[in-house]
Amino acid sequence: EFFMIGIFTATDVFLFYVFFEASLVPMYFVIGSFGGPRRQYAAMKFFLYSLAGGLVMLAAVIGLYVSTGSRTFAIADLIGKVPDNATQKWLFVGFFLAFAIKAPLVPFHTWLPDAGAEAPAGGAALLVGLLDKIGTFGFLRYCLPLFPAASRWAAPTILILSVIGVLYAAFLAIGQRDMKRLVAYTSVAHFGFIGLGIFAFTMQGGSGAVFYMVNHGLSTGALFILVGLLIARGKSRNIADYGGTAKVTPVLGGLFLFAGMSALALPGLSTFVSEFLVLVGTFTRYKGLAILAATGIVLAAIYVLFLYQRAFQGTVHEKVTKFRDLNPREVLAVAPLLALILFLGIYPKPVLDVINPAVKATLSDVHQTDPVPPLGPMAGGKK
Repeated sequence: EFFMIGIFTATDVFLFYVFFEASLVPMYFVIGSFGGPRRQYAAMKFFLYSLAGGLVMLAAVIGLYVSTGSRTFAIADLIGKVPDNATQKWLFVGFFLAFAIKAPLVPFHTWLPDAGAEAPAGGAALLVGLLDKIGTFGFLRYCLPLFPAASRWAAPTILILSVIGVLYAAFLAIGQRDMKRLVAYTSVAHFGFIGLGIFAFTMQGGSGAVFYMVNHGLSTGALFILVGLLIARGKSRNIADYGGTAKVTPVLGGLFLFAGMSALALPGLSTFVSEFLVLVGTFTRYKGLAILAATGIVLAAIYVLFLYQRAFQGTVHEKVTKFRDLNPREVLAVAPLLALILFLGIYPKPVLDVINPAVKATLSDVHQTDPVPPLGPMAGGKK
């Protein structure tokens, strides 16, 4: 928690880097000490991927310091100090690689399915619910304002990678038989939507991306907690080892269905609002990419409902008959997340009113103007 607070409040690039690297250590031990059978492999892969990205960013931080001649690492003093486009590009690449690995965006995502599958339920929820957001936060906080010309130069490539990530991760999720890996791949798909919203450079897309960061933490964090509670009863991550669970544990089945509906962006739940804004914002500039990304919604319905149908519906599996339903303490662990999913799905305006001014300022930093007005009350504007 200390390192995360430092990451999100740092106003100094070098201090941010220190917290960025330090945050690896606690999660390494969470995965390596309390995870599943392949926990050492998953922990080491997570650590090495993130460390490699961090070292590339360190080189870019040093390059930023030298190239600006400002003799300071303060973000406010560095904005607008890298006028040379060629220098901006290689500095941008250094920061982008570190953040793309952390996010993770395809093709830098391969550590997440292993780490998410092997981490304990609470660790996995923390990993995908909070730690991954360092990457997308970094895009908005550092890449866009410090390197506006390079951000515009790289945007088309990043948008294509984001759409590929949405579709690629969705197809991999459909083919999974390990339920924790399936949920991990949903995160990769969701981060594709977030990348799409950020680099579309529209008001709706940016607001939707930031709101998606919040909603992804709620929905996927809840899914990992509920999957962890199911695995604690069945001692297996294999979907085929379950069946008819909702008939024996109706509370667990009902809460899992609710969280799953949020993950596939059911209207009325918070993820729908953010996904809708991302797609509308992208459509105003890149219609083809928005249409391709929208097919990810259909694929999400397939893999979420596949998991629910196989694990919770159908004939009751023999070992499932011995399961006990959730106790009040277990319900309390996930209930606040589900309550926020419902509340923000019905009334997102308070959060969007906070997000919109920051997104507008970021678009101004990148010297982009929104091609169409904001979406009124949906985007936190006036009717």
